Amino acid sequence: VQLQAYGGGFVQAGDSLRLSCTLSGGAFSNYNMAWFRQTPGKEREFAAAISWTDGNTYYADSVKGRFTISRDNTKNTVSLQMNDLKPEDTAVYYCAATDAPWAASEYLYNYWGQGTQVTVSS
Repeated sequence: VQLQAYGGGFVQAGDSLRLSCTLSGGAFSNYNMAWFRQTPGKEREFAAAISWTDGNTYYADSVKGRFTISRDNTKNTVSLQMNDLKPEDTAVYYCAATDAPWAASEYLYNYWGQGTQVTVSS
């Protein structure tokens, strides 16, 4: 299984950005998908997840109400719509997949994308 993330960039505070991640080499509908993010010197932190069974979504408090995760099983793609971006959202964003029940712990995810940089300027 391989994950390819794309869509990062440099934006101003208050702007929006959409990240996408495509899974190949596996049955996308069998995986719970998530987005994590990481800044230099810090551990990777959970941002959002979406279940493959019922489409339920889960968010970190820091992004709730601003970020929306979605999946398109026909295109093997999970997306993260990020609105009202803040400088503290600046990070490398990673998509991840697990065949276990969804979790906010990075250690339960089997597969990872390469990361895409999001920079939010004030």
